[in-house]
Amino acid sequence: MKYFYVVCIFFVSFISQAQVLTPKYSNEFLAIGVGARALGMGRTQTAAVNDVTAGYWNPSALLDIRTKYEVSLMHAEYFAGIAKYDYAAFATPIDSVSHLGVSVIRFAVDDIPDTRFLFDANGAINYDNIRFFSAADYAFLLSYARKFPKLKGLKLGANVKIIHRVAGSFANAWGFGLDVGAMWERKNWRIGIAARDVTSTFNTWSVNTALLEQVYGQTNNTLRGNYTELTLPKLSIGIAHSWRIKETFGVLAALDADFTFDGERNVLVKSGFTSIDPRIGLEFDYKKVAFFRAGVGNIQQVKDVDEQTNLYTKTRTTFEPNMGVGVRINKFQIDYALTNIGDQSESLYSNVFSIKVGF
Repeated sequence: MKYFYVVCIFFVSFISQAQVLTPKYSNEFLAIGVGARALGMGRTQTAAVNDVTAGYWNPSALLDIRTKYEVSLMHAEYFAGIAKYDYAAFATPIDSVSHLGVSVIRFAVDDIPDTRFLFDANGAINYDNIRFFSAADYAFLLSYARKFPKLKGLKLGANVKIIHRVAGSFANAWGFGLDVGAMWERKNWRIGIAARDVTSTFNTWSVNTALLEQVYGQTNNTLRGNYTELTLPKLSIGIAHSWRIKETFGVLAALDADFTFDGERNVLVKSGFTSIDPRIGLEFDYKKVAFFRAGVGNIQQVKDVDEQTNLYTKTRTTFEPNMGVGVRINKFQIDYALTNIGDQSESLYSNVFSIKVGF
């Protein structure tokens, strides 16, 4: 324990000396979501998740895995393929009452040209001098879930997550955070709660100012040195209900709401204390072999601007519709999701594929 206290004292001392920032949007790559099933349902997974992706959505639901091992892989590309999002997860039972899971996420823009050396010593342009770097965000999640036989229907879980963010050789950050989750199930009803970043996840940035000071000086920008960035807690609450129709068809309905406490956001319900972002999703299945999914979320108020006068003309409500399909073949399940159908929101279309296997 004495080593633990030494680490705590060192960390508190470091925070007190470093510049600490709490931006409204921090570690946002962890808000994208994983699994084509989840994205097709509009990210309504806090209570509906029942597979290895629970390590991301609600770690307590890892206990719903029915095979000894389960693996999931996902690849998605955003902004016309400029940004790539990769996810891999593995889960297995430890004993009859607990499960363990591991998840890895990478969101990156690769091959960014570094044009600082575009001009040679004679002032001529030399494209061979261009170098390339990546801006990448990594997350490593270690998940644990446990059920309590004396508390019927209740499951608890937690994530320990390590964050690593890289901006070429210019800056990098390491961070640490903790998520907790709970699930209560009774008959065909499920209620889930996931508290993310309950300890205010921190990212400690190390900036190579020597590489940047010349460029920042030429553009009259202020160059920030080393600093610590805090991600404030967020709470997700979900409810899901499922039923069968003559054992052939199944329906799953889910409703989620994210509560943020970092000031007013552009969501459906907003205030200075908390902002609430609701989502709804549905999943239909045929003999649990073929699946069709749909969901709606990301409801916002957007102001239209007149191109001639540059004045706001009216305010309209936008939302992000999603849909997806899936098929299960023995122990394999392949899922696909398409987001932003009908161009209702300001975001772009995204095609997402994921595969899951239990063995």
